[in-house]
Amino acid sequence: MRWAKWLAIGGGAIFALLVLIGIGLWIWKPWVPPVVLTEPGTTGRRVAIEGRPANYFPPPAIGTHPGILILGGSEGGLGSATTVMARALQAEGYAVVHPSYFRAPGQSKALVRIPVEGFDAALDWLGHQPGVDASRLAIIGGSKGAEAALLVASRHPELKAVVAGMPSSVVWPGFSWEMTKVEGSSWMAGGRDIPALAYGQGSFQEGIISVYRAGLNNLAAHPETVIQIERSPALVLLICGEADSLWPSCQMARQIAARDSRVQLLAYKDAGHGVFGVPVASDDPKLAKLGDLGGTPAGNNAARQDSWPKLLAFLAGALQNPK
Repeated sequence: MRWAKWLAIGGGAIFALLVLIGIGLWIWKPWVPPVVLTEPGTTGRRVAIEGRPANYFPPPAIGTHPGILILGGSEGGLGSATTVMARALQAEGYAVVHPSYFRAPGQSKALVRIPVEGFDAALDWLGHQPGVDASRLAIIGGSKGAEAALLVASRHPELKAVVAGMPSSVVWPGFSWEMTKVEGSSWMAGGRDIPALAYGQGSFQEGIISVYRAGLNNLAAHPETVIQIERSPALVLLICGEADSLWPSCQMARQIAARDSRVQLLAYKDAGHGVFGVPVASDDPKLAKLGDLGGTPAGNNAARQDSWPKLLAFLAGALQNPK
């Protein structure tokens, strides 16, 4: 029948078009965030720490000041949001260094088996800068940077404070934005993988958060993957959004707080993965994107407006840095 013939031809054409679209998407990978190396601006400078790029924001006044190592998340490079935080902290009287730990030129494209010794080197470098009091150091991180910050703090008893936004209570396996297969932990030390909790079986309906929730269901059988932040004498502040759609940051934050009574936890109901950072101006185009990973833009910004001054007060107390 003629209509069946044309239907078959049309169906084949549609299939071929879908194949071409699929190939195009795989080549261009529009889901991969661009690698950004934000310039430090007039108050900072680009430096290299053991060959790794970093932005350094020195103390804004004479004298000795506390230092902060700040880590971005899974975007890699030197992201603009972390740079905004670094500059804001510099304005409060801190020396701040923001290193790239993957995706910058010459670094791993995948967040897998990243040596924690790179963070050790950044802390050592910061403590030796003019005007920095090496006895008053803190570490701050968001998302995967929070996972790293808590892990690093558990290895550095000299740190006085840790701030972790959208934190993880465990070490997770590595991943690649390019969707290439990677094997191993996100982090390694001494050339060996730090034990990581395997992702669980995901659900298409729930999205990416489901692989983390399913993985946490198996946590009791893998205590070696827990980040032992309670071993650190540092004061700890955790900030999370109950509506986080990327990973269950509040669930993991409560796991941390349950093991250590010194931990302070700020959880916000109408906020998601955009909960952490400097508040955004009402006319800033970036405001609309705060709700991309859970919660509403207004809810995430309200959480920032509440948590940012509390974060500054926490740091001032822990590092004895009254402005």
